[in-house]
This record gives sequence, C-alpha cells and structure tokens, in this order.
Amino acid sequence: MTYSEISSSPTSSTQPLNAAPASVPGSKPTSGRTRTWLAASIAAATAALQACGGGGGDSAGGGATASLSGASSGSGQLSAAGAAAVASTAVAGGAAGPLGQTRSYVTSSNDAEAARFLLQAQFSASETEIASVHQLGYAGWLASQFDQPAGQTAWDWLNEKAYASSVDDYAYRYAFAPIDHALWWQLIKSPDALRQRVALALSEIFVVAPSTANSLWPSYTLAAWWDTLVRNAFGNFRQLMEDATLNPAMGYFLNVKGSLKENAAGRQPDENYARELMQLMTIGLVKLNPDGTPVLSGGAPVETYTQSDVSNLARVFSGYDLDRSGDTVLTSSTGNLSSPEFARRPMVLKPSLHSTYDVNFLGTSIPGSTEGNAARRIALDALFQHANVGPFIGRQLIQRLVTSNPSPAYVARVAAAFADNGTGVRGDIAATVAAVLLDDEARASAGLSSNTFGRLREPMLRLVQWARTFKLAPVDSSWLIGDLSAPTSLGQNPLRAPSVFNFFRPGYVPPNTATASAGLVAPEFQLVNETTVSAYVNFMQNTVKNGIAVNGRYNVVPDYGSEMAIVTDAAALVMRLNLLLAAGQLPSATVALIVDALNATSVTASATDAVKLNRIYAAIVMVMASAKYLVQK
Repeated sequence: MTYSEISSSPTSSTQPLNAAPASVPGSKPTSGRTRTWLAASIAAATAALQACGGGGGDSAGGGATASLSGASSGSGQLSAAGAAAVASTAVAGGAAGPLGQTRSYVTSSNDAEAARFLLQAQFSASETEIASVHQLGYAGWLASQFDQPAGQTAWDWLNEKAYASSVDDYAYRYAFAPIDHALWWQLIKSPDALRQRVALALSEIFVVAPSTANSLWPSYTLAAWWDTLVRNAFGNFRQLMEDATLNPAMGYFLNVKGSLKENAAGRQPDENYARELMQLMTIGLVKLNPDGTPVLSGGAPVETYTQSDVSNLARVFSGYDLDRSGDTVLTSSTGNLSSPEFARRPMVLKPSLHSTYDVNFLGTSIPGSTEGNAARRIALDALFQHANVGPFIGRQLIQRLVTSNPSPAYVARVAAAFADNGTGVRGDIAATVAAVLLDDEARASAGLSSNTFGRLREPMLRLVQWARTFKLAPVDSSWLIGDLSAPTSLGQNPLRAPSVFNFFRPGYVPPNTATASAGLVAPEFQLVNETTVSAYVNFMQNTVKNGIAVNGRYNVVPDYGSEMAIVTDAAALVMRLNLLLAAGQLPSATVALIVDALNATSVTASATDAVKLNRIYAAIVMVMASAKYLVQK
C-alpha cells in the first residue's frame, strides 16, 4: 500500500472528539470545525510520515571544540552542578568517557531543546525535568540518571500484588495478564525512566515474545526477563549476552532449554538461538566497517557467517535446562505446584546432554573435550569481540532513541564508545547510550528541518508519554492495564512482539514511498496501515478522555489539573502541550489550526468542568495526531 492510500482512509469511525466521559455529564458535542481538523490531522499525519526516514542529517559532530569547563559553541557551558555530576559518577566511563568529551552542544538554551533531549532519553518531559536539564546540562543530567537507584523490579511488583501467593488460584500459574500489568507499571510509574527506556530498546534487540507461554508461571518468567534487561541497561553488553543466554524466558523462546547433543539417529542440537544470537543480537548478516557501512567484495556485501558457523555454535548451547534445585513446593487440596523461583535462576548445564563435538565458528576453535560452561563462555567472548558488534548494536540504539538513518560518522562515534568507554572497557552500554544522546548529530538543530532526520514514535511510546505527562494513576489499589497489542487497539505492547524479528525490522523500507526512493529506512512504519492509523486515534480519543478501562470500568485515570488552570486560554494550552508532548516542534501553522479549532467552542472561567475538560481532551488528541508529533526529531 502507499501512504496516499493510508491518508485517504476513512475516518468516519472516529468517535466525536468532545464526547464526555461517562462520569462527566453535560458535555457539548464536537463542533464541525474540530471534527474537520481531526480528520485533516489524521490524513496529514499519515501523508507526511513518508518524509520521516530519519538520520543522515547533520554529521559534522567530529569537529566539536566545546569544553565541559568552558563556553560551548552551541549552547552555553556546563554548570558547576553538571560538572560535579559528571565528575562524581563512575558509570559510562565517568569523566573519561562520553560524558566528559568535548561537545558542540553542552546544555540547552531554551525549554524546547531541553524537552527534545528528554524525549529522546526517556519517555516524557515535565517542567521539573526541563529545569533539571537546564541546571545540569546534557552530560550532567545523564550522569545523575546513571547514578539513580533502580526502581522496583517487575518480579517484586508481581509479588507485591500476591500473584504467586495462593496455590489454589490456578489462573495466575498460566496467565499472561499479570506481566502486562507489571510492564505498564514499570514504563509508566517507575522513577528510573532512562533505565527503563534503555531496557525497552534492548527488548527490541534481544526479543522474547509470548511463546514463552509454554512455561509454567509465564508472567514470572517474563518478569525475570524484563528485570534482566533493566539490570543490564547501564551494564556491560558481554554480561547481557551471558544473562540472556541462560535466562529461562530465552530458553523457552529460542529453544536453548532442552536442546540436546547429537545422537546416532541423526539428531542435531537446536540451531535457533545460535542463529538469532548472531543475526539479530550481536553481529548481523553482513560484515560492517566501523561506521556501520557494509564491507564489500566485488561490489557485494560480505556475509558475516555461514550455515556451518550456525551448526557449530549450536553445539555450545546444548544440554541446558531449568534449575529446579531448591524449588519451594506449594501444597493444597488441589495438588502440588512449584513456586515460580526457577524462572529467575540461570539455566544449568546437564553434561550428559551437552555436545562433545569440536566447535569451529568465526575463526574460533573449541575442542569437544572443553567443559560445557567454559565452551559457552569462549563462544560468547568470541562474538563479543567481533568487530561488527559496536556498529551493529550502536546503530540500533541510535534508531531506537534518536533517528532511523544516522550518518556513518554518527554510527562510528557511537561504535567507538562501545569499543572503549574511555577507561579501556568494551561493551559499556551506558557509555554507548551517552554517546548516542550527546552526539552533535542528535543535538544539533539541523535535524529539526531535515526530511531525513527523526523517527516515527512507536505507539507504546506515545501512550507511555501521555501517561507520564498527565500522571496516570489508579483510582484504587488496582493497576490492571492489559495487553494493548491488537491492531484495533493501541497496536503495540511491551514484550509482545509477533516474532523474534521484533515489531519491525531495523532495515524496513515502506514500499512505494519517498522514503524508499531516497534509499532510507523507516523501521516503525512496519506497524503502519489503514487499520492501525485510525485505531490509534480512536484509542487515544477514548483514553485521553476516560483513562484506561479495567474490567469494564475506567479506574486508571490521568490528572489534567495543570491544564485546567489555563484552559480558558487556548493558545496557552496548546503552547504547553506543544512543549511537553512535541518538544515545541509543531509548526506555527499547525498550532494556529489547533487553537482555531479549540476556540470554535467558547470556554470561559464560568464554564462547567465538563466543557473545560472537553477542550483539554481535544487539544491533546489533536497534538498527538499531528505529523510533527508522530515524527520525533
């Protein structure tokens, strides 16, 4: 399909924008002018998205001259508080790493720049956080976040809600709903937003999907997986590889669990994990230069590995199974059942089931007599040291956080931080993230006007941003936000990718578009079609007004108190939403259209709360349906 086809899809199914929530009587219907703007915004958003592509823009960051202690050629100097934060942290290489490098853009010169940085680094931007970026500068703010303690784990959240407390309650032993609740809580409420944002990005590289349902206690199994990603978000990539390999969720998903050695009947170790570990999680399909461009031979890309490499590596991962030692048995009249503790223990090797064949892959040889755990470590070390890992992973982190098509120079700078965090450490994820976010290509204003810079916001990021911005909270003790991945709903849900290839491929190109003609990629566009475009607007219309319904009632609701204080001034309201939601990037013409549409219905100080709220609902939905919001730059 083409984008013109998307933009012309019918919008008559959208509910009246100003329809009141069930709990607010006396609302007025949407004005014709507002309905016209909403329909136009849907069409404009989908039509304009073809230009997003992302990346490529300003690539002149290599010549930066600013010093952390001196004036910046881009925007001021790092404050004493920011410099102290960088000096005091040992994360990301500290002052010797990307946090302390000379940059052209050291701190924000206005609120929009600060908000733009925050929306790349985490999920949302508040006035307090914007002030913090002004105070600390970009590097100082990152240092403060790297040093912030991790929030409550998903596992502990499930335990707090007593999902494993009753042996007679069979529902939770096989249910996915609890992990959906826990993950939305983590993304929306956990105070360590940068850590959670990086974990979410990692979850789209190291993918585990719902086929983990084969396990007992699937919600706890996936909670342990999420906690593994969060724990390693500021850690080392080599440890992440180790933890992912032995994690029960990955064991279920890609068949590490139960993979058996060769036998006389011709059985071979399962190759699933070996293949995907190389293809998707570490080195990719083709050899890369340090800047992420493919190595060519005779004009063609050089493949990274062969089928023989896959078959040999698979031997290393044979013989692993769940660690059931020390399981607590829950006993009741309905039967006995092990507690979920096994789901967060690393899998263990059963030597009798492990291959004793020699392993030869990617130039590494491991004798068949090598002890199984040692063989695994040697193999993972070899992959970790491969020259592809830095540019392959670095580019994907840029895509998830900043722009879909980074310049080769940008990729090279990030890959260099992966290779050495400034203190000789390879694979420092925090240093790599810092390099992504602090790079001149990410910070320069040139990207704002470039049709090749930016990325389409994923639906789940849009929802989490709205929820954090407007302080979504339960009206009682429950928090039961469920699976929102249906195409007719939000269209995306954490840890519910349809396959190991995530929700979208890093190299996805929307066919028959300007993006394709320009030779660009737009990964998130793999989620875009007529159904998801209209469903998103419908979903947000209802959610912005009512909150999120649980068991037939809306008990997870937003707080629009700050917006109510300025609701009679449509221009001030839109200015606030433009800053917090779109980092001030809505064009003046779009702002004028939204203000005009809001002013079509008079809202005075004496108006009812229902009328005032309807204006707020309309303003938020129109901003979040605008092309310049949907494409993050």
